[in-house]
Amino acid sequence: MTAVVEGRAIVQDYHVPGGILAKARTVRALKGVDFAVPKGKTLAIVGESGSGKSTLARIIALIDAPSGGELLLDGLPVDIGKRRPDSALRSKVQMVFQNPYGSLNPRQKIGNVLTEPLVINTDTPAAERRDRAEAMLQKVGLLPEHYNRYPHMFSGGQRQRIAIARALMLNPSLLVLDEPVSALDLSVQAQVLNLLADLQDELELTYVFVSHDLSVVRYIADEVMVISNGEAVEQGTRDQIFANPTHPYTQQLFNATPVTDVEAIRQRVARRRMAREARPA
Repeated sequence: MTAVVEGRAIVQDYHVPGGILAKARTVRALKGVDFAVPKGKTLAIVGESGSGKSTLARIIALIDAPSGGELLLDGLPVDIGKRRPDSALRSKVQMVFQNPYGSLNPRQKIGNVLTEPLVINTDTPAAERRDRAEAMLQKVGLLPEHYNRYPHMFSGGQRQRIAIARALMLNPSLLVLDEPVSALDLSVQAQVLNLLADLQDELELTYVFVSHDLSVVRYIADEVMVISNGEAVEQGTRDQIFANPTHPYTQQLFNATPVTDVEAIRQRVARRRMAREARPA
Protein backbone atom coordinates (compact mmCIF):
# COMPACT_ATOMS: atom_id res chain seq x y z
CA MET A 1 0.00 0.00 0.00
CA THR A 2 1.35 3.43 -0.98
CA ALA A 3 1.72 5.74 1.99
CA VAL A 4 -0.32 8.95 1.91
CA VAL A 5 2.76 10.78 3.18
CA GLU A 6 6.33 9.56 3.46
CA GLY A 7 9.56 11.17 4.54
CA ARG A 8 13.02 9.91 3.59
CA ALA A 9 16.03 11.24 5.48
CA ILE A 10 14.38 14.59 6.17
CA VAL A 11 16.91 17.24 7.26
CA GLN A 12 16.25 20.79 8.39
CA ASP A 13 19.00 23.34 9.00
CA TYR A 14 18.63 26.85 10.37
CA HIS A 15 21.19 29.62 9.99
CA VAL A 16 21.92 31.47 13.23
CA PRO A 17 23.53 34.86 12.54
CA GLY A 18 26.60 35.84 14.48
CA GLY A 19 26.99 38.70 16.92
CA ILE A 20 29.67 40.50 18.86
CA LEU A 21 30.51 37.48 21.01
CA ALA A 22 29.47 34.62 18.74
CA LYS A 23 30.13 33.44 15.20
CA ALA A 24 27.41 32.64 12.71
CA ARG A 25 26.50 28.97 12.77
CA THR A 26 24.12 26.41 11.37
CA VAL A 27 21.80 24.47 13.66
CA ARG A 28 20.46 21.12 12.44
CA ALA A 29 16.90 20.81 13.77
CA LEU A 30 16.13 17.52 11.99
CA LYS A 31 18.76 14.87 11.35
CA GLY A 32 17.59 12.46 8.68
CA VAL A 33 14.08 11.50 9.82
CA ASP A 34 12.21 8.66 8.06
CA PHE A 35 8.49 7.91 8.34
CA ALA A 36 5.49 6.67 6.36
CA VAL A 37 1.77 6.94 7.13
CA PRO A 38 -0.75 4.66 5.37
CA LYS A 39 -4.20 5.88 4.38
CA GLY A 40 -6.66 6.22 7.24
CA LYS A 41 -4.01 5.86 9.96
CA THR A 42 -2.59 8.25 12.55
CA LEU A 43 1.11 8.79 13.15
CA ALA A 44 1.78 10.54 16.46
CA ILE A 45 5.04 12.48 16.75
CA VAL A 46 6.12 12.71 20.38
CA GLY A 47 8.90 14.66 22.04
CA GLU A 48 9.78 17.43 24.43
CA SER A 49 9.75 21.11 23.49
CA GLY A 50 12.59 21.82 21.07
CA SER A 51 12.89 18.21 19.95
CA GLY A 52 12.01 19.03 16.33
CA LYS A 53 8.48 17.65 16.19
CA SER A 54 6.80 20.93 15.18
CA THR A 55 9.56 21.58 12.64
CA LEU A 56 8.75 18.23 11.04
CA ALA A 57 5.02 18.99 11.16
CA ARG A 58 5.51 22.23 9.22
CA ILE A 59 7.49 20.37 6.55
CA ILE A 60 4.80 17.71 6.21
CA ALA A 61 2.16 20.45 5.96
CA LEU A 62 4.13 22.08 3.10
CA ILE A 63 4.64 25.27 5.08
CA ASP A 64 8.43 24.92 5.18
CA ALA A 65 10.74 23.20 2.70
CA PRO A 66 13.30 20.77 4.15
CA SER A 67 17.01 21.43 3.73
CA GLY A 68 17.54 17.84 2.61
CA GLY A 69 15.83 14.52 2.11
CA GLU A 70 12.63 13.75 0.25
CA LEU A 71 8.95 14.23 1.05
CA LEU A 72 6.36 12.22 -0.89
CA LEU A 73 2.58 12.61 -1.08
CA ASP A 74 0.66 9.66 -2.51
CA GLY A 75 3.98 8.23 -3.67
CA LEU A 76 5.02 11.32 -5.64
CA PRO A 77 7.96 13.52 -4.56
CA VAL A 78 7.16 17.05 -3.41
CA ASP A 79 9.64 19.84 -4.04
CA ILE A 80 8.13 23.20 -3.13
CA GLY A 81 11.52 24.87 -2.68
CA LYS A 82 10.96 28.57 -2.12
CA ARG A 83 7.62 28.52 -3.95
CA ARG A 84 4.23 28.11 -2.34
CA PRO A 85 2.60 24.80 -3.32
CA ASP A 86 -0.03 25.03 -6.05
CA SER A 87 -3.76 24.64 -5.37
CA ALA A 88 -3.89 20.99 -6.37
CA LEU A 89 -1.11 20.13 -3.93
CA ARG A 90 -2.49 22.39 -1.20
CA SER A 91 -5.84 20.62 -1.37
CA LYS A 92 -4.20 17.34 -0.31
CA VAL A 93 -2.78 18.47 3.03
CA GLN A 94 -3.99 20.95 5.63
CA MET A 95 -2.82 21.89 9.13
CA VAL A 96 -4.63 22.54 12.41
CA PHE A 97 -2.64 24.62 14.87
CA GLN A 98 -2.41 24.53 18.65
CA ASN A 99 -4.05 27.77 19.70
CA PRO A 100 -7.77 27.98 18.83
CA TYR A 101 -7.80 31.61 19.99
CA GLY A 102 -4.96 32.76 17.75
CA SER A 103 -5.67 30.72 14.61
CA LEU A 104 -8.88 32.56 13.63
CA ASN A 105 -9.02 36.16 12.41
CA PRO A 106 -11.16 38.02 14.99
CA ARG A 107 -12.38 40.46 12.32
CA GLN A 108 -13.75 37.75 10.03
CA LYS A 109 -17.10 36.07 10.42
CA ILE A 110 -16.96 32.29 10.61
CA GLY A 111 -18.51 32.00 7.16
CA ASN A 112 -15.63 33.98 5.66
CA VAL A 113 -13.11 31.89 7.60
CA LEU A 114 -14.53 28.68 6.14
CA THR A 115 -15.09 29.84 2.57
CA GLU A 116 -11.73 31.60 2.17
CA PRO A 117 -9.86 28.39 1.14
CA LEU A 118 -12.47 27.86 -1.58
CA VAL A 119 -12.16 31.46 -2.79
CA ILE A 120 -8.37 31.23 -3.01
CA ASN A 121 -8.00 27.73 -4.44
CA THR A 122 -11.18 27.02 -6.43
CA ASP A 123 -13.77 28.67 -8.67
CA THR A 124 -16.70 27.44 -6.57
CA PRO A 125 -19.76 29.75 -6.89
CA ALA A 126 -20.64 31.86 -3.82
CA ALA A 127 -23.92 30.06 -3.08
CA GLU A 128 -22.22 26.67 -3.19
CA ARG A 129 -19.40 27.95 -0.96
CA ARG A 130 -21.93 28.92 1.68
CA ASP A 131 -23.76 25.60 1.42
CA ARG A 132 -20.52 23.70 1.86
CA ALA A 133 -19.48 25.84 4.83
CA GLU A 134 -22.82 25.35 6.60
CA ALA A 135 -22.66 21.61 5.97
CA MET A 136 -19.13 21.51 7.36
CA LEU A 137 -20.22 23.36 10.50
CA GLN A 138 -22.78 20.64 11.11
CA LYS A 139 -20.21 17.94 10.42
CA VAL A 140 -17.99 19.26 13.25
CA GLY A 141 -20.89 19.57 15.71
CA LEU A 142 -21.85 23.23 15.25
CA LEU A 143 -24.91 24.89 13.68
CA PRO A 144 -25.49 26.50 10.26
CA GLU A 145 -26.51 29.77 11.96
CA HIS A 146 -22.98 30.04 13.35
CA TYR A 147 -21.98 31.07 9.82
CA ASN A 148 -22.54 34.78 10.55
CA ARG A 149 -20.94 34.91 14.01
CA TYR A 150 -17.48 36.11 15.02
CA PRO A 151 -14.76 34.00 16.71
CA HIS A 152 -15.07 35.80 20.08
CA MET A 153 -18.61 34.41 20.39
CA PHE A 154 -17.31 30.83 20.68
CA SER A 155 -15.56 28.80 23.37
CA GLY A 156 -12.07 27.37 22.88
CA GLY A 157 -13.40 23.96 22.00
CA GLN A 158 -15.84 25.43 19.48
CA ARG A 159 -13.08 27.51 17.91
CA GLN A 160 -10.96 24.41 17.46
CA ARG A 161 -13.92 22.72 15.78
CA ILE A 162 -14.10 25.71 13.43
CA ALA A 163 -10.36 25.39 12.73
CA ILE A 164 -10.86 21.71 11.90
CA ALA A 165 -13.81 22.59 9.65
CA ARG A 166 -11.69 25.16 7.80
CA ALA A 167 -8.93 22.57 7.30
CA LEU A 168 -11.47 20.17 5.75
CA MET A 169 -13.03 22.63 3.28
CA LEU A 170 -10.69 21.58 0.44
CA ASN A 171 -11.33 17.85 1.08
CA PRO A 172 -7.73 17.00 2.00
CA SER A 173 -6.55 13.44 2.43
CA LEU A 174 -4.02 14.41 5.14
CA LEU A 175 -4.38 16.57 8.25
CA VAL A 176 -1.35 17.69 10.24
CA LEU A 177 -2.44 18.48 13.80
CA ASP A 178 0.09 20.34 15.95
CA GLU A 179 -0.90 20.00 19.63
CA PRO A 180 -4.57 20.53 18.66
CA VAL A 181 -6.06 19.88 22.12
CA SER A 182 -3.30 21.03 24.48
CA ALA A 183 -4.93 24.44 25.06
CA LEU A 184 -8.31 22.91 25.97
CA ASP A 185 -9.81 21.64 29.22
CA LEU A 186 -9.72 17.88 29.69
CA SER A 187 -13.42 17.28 29.07
CA VAL A 188 -13.25 19.43 25.91
CA GLN A 189 -10.11 17.58 24.82
CA ALA A 190 -12.06 14.33 24.87
CA GLN A 191 -14.87 15.83 22.78
CA VAL A 192 -12.45 17.11 20.14
CA LEU A 193 -10.57 13.79 20.07
CA ASN A 194 -13.88 12.00 19.57
CA LEU A 195 -14.67 14.35 16.70
CA LEU A 196 -11.30 13.70 15.06
CA ALA A 197 -11.78 9.94 15.37
CA ASP A 198 -15.29 10.15 13.85
CA LEU A 199 -14.09 12.35 10.98
CA GLN A 200 -11.21 10.00 10.27
CA ASP A 201 -13.59 7.05 9.97
CA GLU A 202 -16.17 8.94 7.90
CA LEU A 203 -13.79 10.70 5.50
CA GLU A 204 -10.92 8.16 5.47
CA LEU A 205 -8.51 10.84 6.64
CA THR A 206 -4.86 10.32 7.45
CA TYR A 207 -3.44 12.19 10.46
CA VAL A 208 -0.01 13.31 11.57
CA PHE A 209 -0.62 14.23 15.20
CA VAL A 210 2.03 16.17 17.12
CA SER A 211 1.78 16.01 20.91
CA HIS A 212 3.72 15.94 24.15
CA ASP A 213 0.74 14.39 25.99
CA LEU A 214 1.16 10.63 26.07
CA SER A 215 -2.42 10.04 27.23
CA VAL A 216 -3.73 11.78 24.14
CA VAL A 217 -1.26 9.87 21.96
CA ARG A 218 -2.34 6.57 23.46
CA TYR A 219 -5.95 7.32 22.56
CA ILE A 220 -5.50 8.72 19.03
CA ALA A 221 -2.41 7.06 17.50
CA ASP A 222 -1.88 3.95 15.40
CA GLU A 223 1.88 4.49 15.07
CA VAL A 224 4.19 6.49 17.32
CA MET A 225 7.48 8.19 16.48
CA VAL A 226 9.57 9.55 19.35
CA ILE A 227 11.85 12.47 18.45
CA SER A 228 14.79 13.69 20.53
CA ASN A 229 17.19 16.42 19.45
CA GLY A 230 16.07 16.17 15.84
CA GLU A 231 16.36 12.38 15.58
CA ALA A 232 13.69 9.69 15.52
CA VAL A 233 14.99 7.55 18.38
CA GLU A 234 12.12 5.06 18.41
CA GLN A 235 9.21 4.11 16.15
CA GLY A 236 6.55 1.45 16.35
CA THR A 237 2.88 0.73 16.82
CA ARG A 238 1.13 2.39 19.72
CA ASP A 239 0.90 -0.89 21.62
CA GLN A 240 4.58 -1.67 21.07
CA ILE A 241 5.76 1.75 22.25
CA PHE A 242 3.53 1.91 25.32
CA ALA A 243 4.01 -1.72 26.37
CA ASN A 244 7.76 -1.90 25.84
CA PRO A 245 9.61 1.38 25.21
CA THR A 246 13.20 0.38 24.45
CA HIS A 247 15.09 3.65 24.03
CA PRO A 248 16.25 5.37 27.25
CA TYR A 249 14.82 8.70 26.07
CA THR A 250 11.37 7.15 25.51
CA GLN A 251 11.50 5.52 28.92
CA GLN A 252 12.51 8.84 30.49
CA LEU A 253 9.70 10.63 28.66
CA PHE A 254 7.14 8.13 29.90
CA ASN A 255 8.40 8.29 33.47
CA ALA A 256 8.34 12.09 33.50
CA THR A 257 4.86 12.53 32.02
CA PRO A 258 1.78 12.49 34.25
CA VAL A 259 -0.92 10.23 32.85
CA THR A 260 -4.44 11.55 32.31
CA ASP A 261 -7.06 8.96 31.50
CA VAL A 262 -8.48 10.53 28.34
CA GLU A 263 -10.27 7.29 27.49
CA ALA A 264 -12.20 7.43 30.75
CA ILE A 265 -13.13 11.06 30.06
CA ARG A 266 -14.20 10.11 26.54
CA GLN A 267 -16.49 7.40 27.89
CA ARG A 268 -18.06 9.81 30.41
CA VAL A 269 -18.71 12.34 27.65
CA ALA A 270 -20.28 9.64 25.47
CA ARG A 271 -22.52 8.46 28.35
CA ARG A 272 -23.70 12.02 29.00
CA ARG A 273 -24.49 12.52 25.33
CA MET A 274 -26.47 9.28 25.21
CA ALA A 275 -28.37 10.28 28.34
CA ARG A 276 -29.29 13.66 26.83
CA GLU A 277 -30.45 12.04 23.60
CA ALA A 278 -32.58 9.55 25.54
CA ARG A 279 -34.53 12.28 27.36
CA PRO A 280 -38.05 12.93 26.06
CA ALA A 281 -38.40 16.07 23.98
